[in-house]
Amino acid sequence: MSILTQQGLTPYKIVLGLTFLIFVLLIIRACLKGTQSKMKPSMEIGNGQTIGQRVEQDDYFATIMNSHGTISVLADGISGLSGGRVASTQAVTTFVKEFLKLENLTDISGYFTKAARVSNTEIIRSLKGVQGGTTLVAVIISEGLLYWGAVGDSLIKIFRNGEFIDVNHKHILEAVLEERYVSREITKDEALDSPMKNQLVNYLGYEAFKNIEICQKPIHLQKLDRVLLCSDGVTNTLTEVELEQLLSLPLNAYDAAQAIIEAIEQKEIKHQDNATIIILEKGW
Repeated sequence: MSILTQQGLTPYKIVLGLTFLIFVLLIIRACLKGTQSKMKPSMEIGNGQTIGQRVEQDDYFATIMNSHGTISVLADGISGLSGGRVASTQAVTTFVKEFLKLENLTDISGYFTKAARVSNTEIIRSLKGVQGGTTLVAVIISEGLLYWGAVGDSLIKIFRNGEFIDVNHKHILEAVLEERYVSREITKDEALDSPMKNQLVNYLGYEAFKNIEICQKPIHLQKLDRVLLCSDGVTNTLTEVELEQLLSLPLNAYDAAQAIIEAIEQKEIKHQDNATIIILEKGW
């Protein structure tokens, strides 16, 4: 009688067990949904690159995400110098390493300053007397804020509502000539017609490296903003109007970057420089 009773109860135990299991799974599912709803939206990242008509690719870039946010770095090795590739690779690697060491983002200026100083020292040490150098632009996006640092003539731009917002300045002789013209040291023609006006006056790997340009305060990003990092092979080949037209197409970040590189290659410029672009768009 006792054995028969236990056997009779077995199906009920199975049903109760399954019911309890389903109940637990539903609770877990609800918790996961709650967690996912609180998670920060992902960053949409696109990049593209072409070697152009150069012998080698001197541009180097990287984008890394961690709990602090997203960092993206682009360095354009100076093609006229034999150590351009070494310099760009060293610079990007150093900026990423220093970012990954950060415990928090309370001292962004200090991070950019240290990363630039360490990069400059390491590049000079790595080159061992060989000429080399690189421009660099770096951005950190965290909690909807854009922090940035730049040296050289690569550019950071924000594409917002169909137009560009320029973020950094080019560190080239043209800027120095403009200052000298304003102070009446030279004439307007001398400032405009100088054959050296596009020459870099500050870059990483330079014995007389001055400092890196750093944002005075972070930029609040808006919905649908796209942050662009461009080597001069992009901005010297495509006009702002051409870039705006391409970025206005219904393309995700990756496809937009590929479309920009394709447009550069289609121009078939005889001495086309290396060209690299990174596009960052926050999922809001």
